[in-house]
Amino acid sequence: MPVKKRTMKRHATGPGIGVAVKNIKKQKLSLSRPETPYTKTPGVVLTLGQGEVGQLGLGPDVLERTRPTVVPNMDNVVDICAGGMHTICLTESGEVITFGCNDEGALGRDTSIEGSETVPGKVELEGRVVQITAGDSHSAALLDNGVVYAWGSFRDSSGTMGLTSNGIEKRPIAMLPGTIVVKIASGADHLVMLSDNGQLYTCGCGEQGQLGRVAERGASRGSRQGMAHLLSPSLVTFKPRHKPEFEDVWAGSYWTYAKEKSKGVIYVFGLNNYNQLGLEDQKRHFHPTVSESFSGKNWVQICGGQHHTIALDSEGATHALGRKEYGRLGLGEDCDDAKAPTPIPALRDKKCMDISCGSIVSFAVTDSGELYAWGMGSNGQLGTGNEDDVYVPQLMKGKQLESRSVLRVSGGGQHTVLLAKPLDK
Repeated sequence: MPVKKRTMKRHATGPGIGVAVKNIKKQKLSLSRPETPYTKTPGVVLTLGQGEVGQLGLGPDVLERTRPTVVPNMDNVVDICAGGMHTICLTESGEVITFGCNDEGALGRDTSIEGSETVPGKVELEGRVVQITAGDSHSAALLDNGVVYAWGSFRDSSGTMGLTSNGIEKRPIAMLPGTIVVKIASGADHLVMLSDNGQLYTCGCGEQGQLGRVAERGASRGSRQGMAHLLSPSLVTFKPRHKPEFEDVWAGSYWTYAKEKSKGVIYVFGLNNYNQLGLEDQKRHFHPTVSESFSGKNWVQICGGQHHTIALDSEGATHALGRKEYGRLGLGEDCDDAKAPTPIPALRDKKCMDISCGSIVSFAVTDSGELYAWGMGSNGQLGTGNEDDVYVPQLMKGKQLESRSVLRVSGGGQHTVLLAKPLDK
């Protein structure tokens, strides 16, 4: 996720969570997220990259790591997510742990004690969490009863928007009471929720079209509808005779992808200035449009950075599209921008199980537990030990990976988070 520069401050926060939700039927969910890139195997958390605000979870004195480093006491984690300058983890028991920058409430917990934001701490939530997401300055969690909680703040070109009409939310608050949600996805500054009846709800910044429900003239906070319309989770609508049902959804920094249920058609909306939506024009799309370049394959995971997209199909093949600079596509130093999903040659003989993007970096995890990284190297996110850009996928190495198999990876604004297990398990 891209990082907006801002002054680092620590805020004291009070106890309690935002909203208690009642009268929602309790039920276990079968998430629409494909099983292939998702693991329920518990593992340890490793981090690398920049850690000036504690996003590595290694304490106040660790400002950088160029090789993967184990985060202490984090050995029962089943999911990870790197935000702009913070990290969120999901434990096997359904608890949420956060660390990193808390200037705008992205940690969802009290960090008034000096240095407490730099070490893992629990977020108090009313139930068992089954999925987590993180953006630039916000975090979200989906509970097993279908309730979505979020905390932190969205941002637009004018600065902080707040998370709701009340402003920044420093504690978890229910985002869509009364609607059962089965999947959530976070862009840099927007949140997408997929309901159990296949409908999409969005909120946050809409300036690039990433909400899919706000026209260009109403996408700024200064429009007639105002910021409340952007921050209130609302349904993405279609023409009366055309109401597709969706089975999966993904978000990149400034865009949204959604997979239609009956035929697997991919709808897109948001920023397309480098064809990262797979559309021929290079303009913003404020309403859902079918991306024909994604036809013909069963897509199980799509992720995106600032100006590029990485996609994984059901055969385990990894594809790239969008902007080429700094090697983020993995197609070689002399490649052109990719206007449609393009298979990455260096991974042709690898079956990938998980993919992720940071702002200008990309990652892929193979079925054998290897982690490949490529893109801009200046933040140390690629694990090469230097700051050189990497133009084709390179196997990440390090002492802490010699005895471990990687399960998942998540790229943040300036750091990378891994989930790994011992090789003998």
